[in-house]
Amino acid sequence: MADKKRDRRITDVGTLKAIAHPLRAQLYRLLVLARVATASQLADQVDEAPSLVSYHLRKLAEHGLIEEAEPRSGDGRERWWQPASDGLSVRDEDFRDAPEKAAAHTAASRMFLDQRTDMYRRYIDERAYWSDEWTSASDDSEWLLRLTPAELAELSKELGDVVRRYEERGRAAVAAGDTEGRENVAVHTYGFPFRV
Repeated sequence: MADKKRDRRITDVGTLKAIAHPLRAQLYRLLVLARVATASQLADQVDEAPSLVSYHLRKLAEHGLIEEAEPRSGDGRERWWQPASDGLSVRDEDFRDAPEKAAAHTAASRMFLDQRTDMYRRYIDERAYWSDEWTSASDDSEWLLRLTPAELAELSKELGDVVRRYEERGRAAVAAGDTEGRENVAVHTYGFPFRV
């Protein structure tokens, strides 16, 4: 996906609502991991009917979040899908000019947070089943800093650059057939101001 745009920025409420549907957000994540998949393959992972998954994939495609991929099998009835970009970004400044836009952004942010929290909660619940190597490598950190907005923006960019470097390294290794010992890894960072 080297020719794909990096971090497509969502700036309209319609697209935000499309990705903020819980099942669609889950399907999008699974598609990012798989790189290409059919509705049937994704339906197996989310325990939903292929027809329902196909409907939600078409909704994501209507908003340019995913697109049809080259078929991977000889079955012409199968539609293969792939992410339309290498990541998505949603920025507060694109949704604060009207109350309904701000409300949609808040609702989407809460849903994304809930899904991320569920992912981490599942890891905590299943931690005993992961190897010592994986549990030792896992991280749960909190830093409380005193920064300016410019410094927070710089920190966010630097963290994003580091994660992208590892993302590209992992994808290149998998493309070269180096899959031994590799697992899906979620990295969630939050940087926000607060007062006590």
